[in-house]
Amino acid sequence: MFRNITPVVQNLLLINIGLFIVSGFVLPQLNEWFALYYIGSENFKPFQFLTYMFMHADFWHLFSNMFGLFIFGPLLEQFLGPKKLLILWMVCGVGSGVLYSGYNIYRMSSFESTVEQFQADPDPESFNRIVIQNRNFFNREVFDFIDDYSRNPEDPIKVSQANQTLDSIMDLKANIPMVGASGALFGVLIAFGMLFPNTQLFLLFPPMPVKAKYLVLFYGLYTIYNVLNNNPLDNVAHFAHLSGLIIGGLLVYKWKKDRNSFY
Repeated sequence: MFRNITPVVQNLLLINIGLFIVSGFVLPQLNEWFALYYIGSENFKPFQFLTYMFMHADFWHLFSNMFGLFIFGPLLEQFLGPKKLLILWMVCGVGSGVLYSGYNIYRMSSFESTVEQFQADPDPESFNRIVIQNRNFFNREVFDFIDDYSRNPEDPIKVSQANQTLDSIMDLKANIPMVGASGALFGVLIAFGMLFPNTQLFLLFPPMPVKAKYLVLFYGLYTIYNVLNNNPLDNVAHFAHLSGLIIGGLLVYKWKKDRNSFY
């Protein structure tokens, strides 16, 4: 099976696996340097738009992305040519990071406006709404504080504590790193679905055959649902996945219009 692996896929696998080992056992600082941060964060560096896609949070994160590349990448490389597969992977990965950063700017601006409104007119009910909407950042003790604050809404100490809490959460939100090649992989996935729509794939869970076009459709709809649902307890960057699907789809659409450009 490994004899059929193509050069670009092989090199991408080696780079991702190699960096995972180095960052895990030799230079753990790479996890902080190479992850993609919010543009307003002091940890943000422009090169992170490229480097984040070669870093992974844990073994299973790495395995799922590399397994997808291993399954779908070789046939695409044989059909498109090595140069175009590399372009697809890199453009979808970097593009997903850029679009996700824009989305993150919107989300951070919205949260900052909510915090500013509370600080201009603080009250326990508004604070409670913010906590519920961002409950993954809080421990259970915050609800004891809300009870105390509700009983003493004019207490300047309680108001100050609420303001400090929201400022801390805003700082935490600004410094959540994004890593992973999922955006690039979703570009590969939609490319496979568009170029080989009727290819039968056999799923592991559940164990059943499915055509590539239906698998891509399922992932697309599932991703859109998660973006719209915006579950605060979900730490997956679904918008980056959706960005990879869109960018990959546009690239393949362009390439299919000029079939002589494959190389």
